[in-house]
Amino acid sequence: MFNFFSKPSPIPTREQALPGRSQNIPVSTRHFVNGNQTVAPFPSETQIGMFGLGCFWGAEKKFWETPGVYSTSVGFAGGHTPNPTYQEVCTGMTGHNEVVQVIFNFRKIDYVSLLQLFWESHNPTQGMRQGNDRGTQYRSGIYTADTKQYEQAQDSRSHYQKRLAENDLPEITTEILDAPEFFYAEEYHQQYLAKNPHGYCGLGGTGIRYRHRS
Repeated sequence: MFNFFSKPSPIPTREQALPGRSQNIPVSTRHFVNGNQTVAPFPSETQIGMFGLGCFWGAEKKFWETPGVYSTSVGFAGGHTPNPTYQEVCTGMTGHNEVVQVIFNFRKIDYVSLLQLFWESHNPTQGMRQGNDRGTQYRSGIYTADTKQYEQAQDSRSHYQKRLAENDLPEITTEILDAPEFFYAEEYHQQYLAKNPHGYCGLGGTGIRYRHRS
């Protein structure tokens, strides 16, 4: 039985990480829910966002259900192992996080709206876990495509920290980094909760809205 009170292992160094492989993990190029492209090239009116907020099955569904989102994919980022398998990531020896790559139409939804969804959809104060899911692959993270996204992410973190402090909740542990290389997870993970409607989803927020109710 897993000891829920054990301390997760630290992220391994590049030298400690599993070697991985040069071959890409094969995935479908079409989104199971909306049929849009999930592998580049993407339409010119789209941009990329990348977020880690716990188990990526439920996280991906949150984003694909959002108007203005063109497509979503789940995968791994932020570690050292190239083209890791899910089983390798679960060992904690790749350094990767479970993430969602979000392709969004910037004419229909802005990046700040995606950040609001991110903050409200999970608990960003829990370090290397999300609920009962524990390990470095469940850490909270925002991985930004450019300077504007990075600044907006930092501003949103400061704003949401104030909202949490108003409700006596602890400090945010979310990492905000330049977007690393994204490695697609295996096909059966892609749009998992559409293929398995009764599948596991451990996602849960703090209950604190990003903005005050008007």
